[in-house]
Amino acid sequence: MNQPFSFIHPQAELADNVVVEPFVTISKDVVIGEGTWIGSHVTIMEGARIGKNCKIFPGAVIAAVPQDLKFKGEKSAVHIGDNVVIREFVTINRGTEATHTTTIGNNTLLMAYVHVAHDCIVGNNCVLANNVNLAGHVEIADYAILGGNVSIQQFVKIGRHSILSGGTLVNKDIPPYVRAARHPTCYAGVNSIGLRRRGFSTETVNHILDIYRILFVRGFNTTNALKIIEAEISASAEKDEIVAFVRDSVRGIMKGFSSANNDD
Repeated sequence: MNQPFSFIHPQAELADNVVVEPFVTISKDVVIGEGTWIGSHVTIMEGARIGKNCKIFPGAVIAAVPQDLKFKGEKSAVHIGDNVVIREFVTINRGTEATHTTTIGNNTLLMAYVHVAHDCIVGNNCVLANNVNLAGHVEIADYAILGGNVSIQQFVKIGRHSILSGGTLVNKDIPPYVRAARHPTCYAGVNSIGLRRRGFSTETVNHILDIYRILFVRGFNTTNALKIIEAEISASAEKDEIVAFVRDSVRGIMKGFSSANNDD
């Protein structure tokens, strides 16, 4: 249903049952899937690919050109999955020549005033609370939760099932399954509640805790901690994921345990 006060470029491709409220602008080279609702005063610019059953609330701007001085007008895109909720005044910028694409996964919630910069990847089932700001090339893995006013520096990676406390300033990678908080950002325990809600057994949660006690609590440097984890911790998919994440980190991982922290 298209309102007469909206502008939809004739080269945009909208499924038949997309709802477009008044005062929406949709540019050419835009594709929007079935069942998606576009609230009033939304601007969707060239290169947007939006999936099925999304809800985009008033004032959001999707696929604006990157805020990057290296951008020279190259063709790029924003890919948004299915069942994504984008609240008021969210901004999602297109990619640059580095990757050409900014990506938002399925079933993800971006609350009001979130900014997702160029070339970011936000996974499936993530929650980014109000005023979260992602610089360019940030990667957020599946099921991550970022509290309000979290700000993440460029090229940082956030692991699966992690949770970041509101107001956290992040300039190092955050491994999977953890809670991160304080300033500077440091380990604040394992995301035990979130993991149990998602079906992880108590045994698996305790297994993850054992890994992170070695990595973050017992005072080892990262190299020695990994050696001990490999030698002492039984094999599991979670162990492999954590070890691979830490070893592959380019920026380095966040700081470890301090006396103010609690690891359960």
